[in-house]
Amino acid sequence: MSDAFLLAVEGLTVHVQQRCLLESISFALRAGETLTLVGESGAGKSLLAQAVMGNLDPALRAGGRVTLCGQTSRADDAAARRTRWGRQLALLPQEPALALDPLRHIGPQLSEVHALVQGRPAEEARAIAARELDSVGLGPAATRYPWQVSGGMAQRAAMAIAMAGGAQVLMVDEPTKGLDAHWCDHVITLLQSVQRAGGCVVTITHDLRVARALGGRVIVLREGRVVEQGEVSDVLEAPRHDFTRRLIAADPRHWAPRGAAPAGEVLLQATGLSKRFGAHKLFERLDLSVLRGERLVLQGPSGSGKSTLGNVLLGLMPPDTGTLQRAAGLEPQAFQKLYQDPVASFAPQVSLEQSLRDVVRLHRRRWQTVQALLDRLRVPESLLARRPASVSGGELQRVALARVLTVQPALVFADEPTSRLDPITQQDAMAVLLDAVDASGAALMLVTHDEGLAQSVGTRCIRLAAPPSGVDERD
Repeated sequence: MSDAFLLAVEGLTVHVQQRCLLESISFALRAGETLTLVGESGAGKSLLAQAVMGNLDPALRAGGRVTLCGQTSRADDAAARRTRWGRQLALLPQEPALALDPLRHIGPQLSEVHALVQGRPAEEARAIAARELDSVGLGPAATRYPWQVSGGMAQRAAMAIAMAGGAQVLMVDEPTKGLDAHWCDHVITLLQSVQRAGGCVVTITHDLRVARALGGRVIVLREGRVVEQGEVSDVLEAPRHDFTRRLIAADPRHWAPRGAAPAGEVLLQATGLSKRFGAHKLFERLDLSVLRGERLVLQGPSGSGKSTLGNVLLGLMPPDTGTLQRAAGLEPQAFQKLYQDPVASFAPQVSLEQSLRDVVRLHRRRWQTVQALLDRLRVPESLLARRPASVSGGELQRVALARVLTVQPALVFADEPTSRLDPITQQDAMAVLLDAVDASGAALMLVTHDEGLAQSVGTRCIRLAAPPSGVDERD
């Protein structure tokens, strides 16, 4: 391919032993161009990005060629591209929990990119980092650890770090995951600025609105193969492949609202709840009741305290003020949480099967119950032999859902439970979750930035305001 291409991928394949995970992927991008990868969860989109970077797990074998800014190397020659990380080639990984160092403050993690990659003096690097964090609404977060900020804030921090080296080729994996509409638009503007500056962008996303906003070309992946590709406007407006048509039709905006049975007794009563971190007030004097059988949607800007409120309601952290009263007779495990970052909720050195079998043993459930849930969620049992870091975010989120439902909870706090899933898998997973809570009369508290999902699923909505905090409730 021509040296005019900033990034050219030819016949890229990835194998594990004799199994093909990616089958002959090819594309090329010039300055100012963009490519969006969409498709089902586990189709190999993130795997493709890691193969281009030269950062595959040692058990995986890559084939084909990668041309980066005029220099061609074998796909399996990781060393040929690693020296160009940050300077010419950069990646925003799917999971900010893995991308950020949990033992260091956010500010120094950004400033070191300017110092080590851009070669700026330490004081200048710190000043630039401070300005960049301010520009993405993270000024006060500079002195916090990644685990002290919300998932959306961590996502914005990781995005700033990925872009700090000024790489001409930028790959971003689910860059708008966990972000409200304002910050989604901001991320799209940042990606467009890379194009205008003469770079190129590869975006992996399940949000077709992002693909439409960026334009350019799109590749639709399924089971490691390209099923359709072309200009975004052509493919999304007149899809030729049945899978692409199903992908578009499964957008939550097209779902029919799902009715619910009348709400029952009060499961949880919260009175006068307040919570702050240092000088940062999240919510204050909040009264809230959760009824058996209802589906309560919790919304608000990134960093407004949605996940923290869930942790307080579930008893995972104490409120600063206020009281919580559970219904009588509930078992200790009756309240369960689906975490926003599923990788953080699994023991990293334990297989997924062992994690599930531990739940079965501890709560005296049947393994057949787990298998039935995994079948409905389209999780192959062969996947369970792997550790959490060896599966996609979407696959891990479905395993997490099966684990929570195995306990048969009275209340599920689901924190962005489908943000890592493609629209088809999202629709299937939500059907499994809703069927389970409807059958048992459990309550669901759903955190989501997706208005379509909120409208189709929720029976009541609570909206947390951005600091200075307040709360607005609507039915």
